[in-house]
Amino acid sequence: MIRVLLVDDQEIVCEGLQRILGSDPAIEVVGAASNGLEAVALAEERRPDLVLMDLKMPEMNGIVATQQIRAAHPEIRVLVLTTYDDDEWLYDAIRAGASGYLLKDTPRTDLIRAIKGTVEGDAYVDPAVTARLLASIAQSKPISQQPTQINLSDRDREILSLITQGLSNADIAARLYLAEGTVRNYTSAIFAKLGVSDRTQAAIAALRYGLVDPEDI
Repeated sequence: MIRVLLVDDQEIVCEGLQRILGSDPAIEVVGAASNGLEAVALAEERRPDLVLMDLKMPEMNGIVATQQIRAAHPEIRVLVLTTYDDDEWLYDAIRAGASGYLLKDTPRTDLIRAIKGTVEGDAYVDPAVTARLLASIAQSKPISQQPTQINLSDRDREILSLITQGLSNADIAARLYLAEGTVRNYTSAIFAKLGVSDRTQAAIAALRYGLVDPEDI
């Protein structure tokens, strides 16, 4: 059972999301918050697996709430669900530790798939903003000196490059003729070496430290 905390300042949105998510037997909504302050408090109290986070809210916005929740409980995933697709909100959410970024017009089935996948460590970024996010990171100058703890093998780098391209473990396994379990083990090891917890953060780290060629994306 995936425990989900809803965060949105519009009551009707939370009610709609509760109905949508409640239709799936693998998901349990454990609470709803109307602002970032409530979200931080409820995350501490309910310890959800995932927070479905709006961004523009009173008291405390979703960016700050995401940052505080992830700092206090790095095991809790945050999936942004918002109407805002401008670059500033997107980049700030990812920097704050969000594992994914979806727009509110996301189809119901895609939303449920994203929640389940995010908890398993996949990354979901709305196709409308994915290209802008990766292009911006790829165009930025890589940091010249990588953290000393990063020691990736050639296979690690190959898999990391495919992760950055958005491929799932199953896709990578098919591409490299490996068992999916083997790819999953490599992925977990890569996350540990990069000090990240999901595919979005791994892709950002790969581009930030020049671990993959931006032309391969």
